[in-house]
Amino acid sequence: MALFEARNLKCCRGDRTVFRGLSFCLEEGQALVLKGRNGSGKSSLIRILAGLLSPVSGDVIWEGETVFNEPEEHFQRFQYIGHLNAIKPTLTISENITYWVKLHGGKLAYLTKALKKFDLENVLDLPVRFLSAGQKRRVGLVRLIVSSSVIWLLDEPATSLDNAMIEQLENIIRDHRKEGGIVILSTHQNLKLDDAIELQLDSF
Repeated sequence: MALFEARNLKCCRGDRTVFRGLSFCLEEGQALVLKGRNGSGKSSLIRILAGLLSPVSGDVIWEGETVFNEPEEHFQRFQYIGHLNAIKPTLTISENITYWVKLHGGKLAYLTKALKKFDLENVLDLPVRFLSAGQKRRVGLVRLIVSSSVIWLLDEPATSLDNAMIEQLENIIRDHRKEGGIVILSTHQNLKLDDAIELQLDSF
């Protein structure tokens, strides 16, 4: 039995069918890369998997059970990084991450390690509104390291990152998979993800 799967998902936007009959199965340690033209439904699929958008039909399954019956339990299972970084501009980096961990759970003991990986330790006490776009993105990605979530749902996670930080992103994804985590992402970057499965949404 697959650990995490989608079964015959259908998504519509207004009168237009974005995709239909979309299915996949993932085991621990696997990565799924979503491919397709703009408007093919990559972001919509990630939002459905996170329970933030309801499909017209179909189901999302964790260990044989639908996730839609227990949304709060599923919420603790995944970490979602969308186009927006979901950080408070008036708070410092430290305050943002501490606030997030109190709300969602996680491992604050890993914060120093996470900040070092993403080269943020020297701006730890700076309000986020003063950070560059790349730094703000990295603050969002720090949540991945301090989280306890088994599923990472990442929508264009490499946006605004330079080559060094893209390499760090690749490293933390690799480490997460080695620990049995699952990663589902969309990206226009050519990320180095060993043995990743590609799902072409234009086919649906």
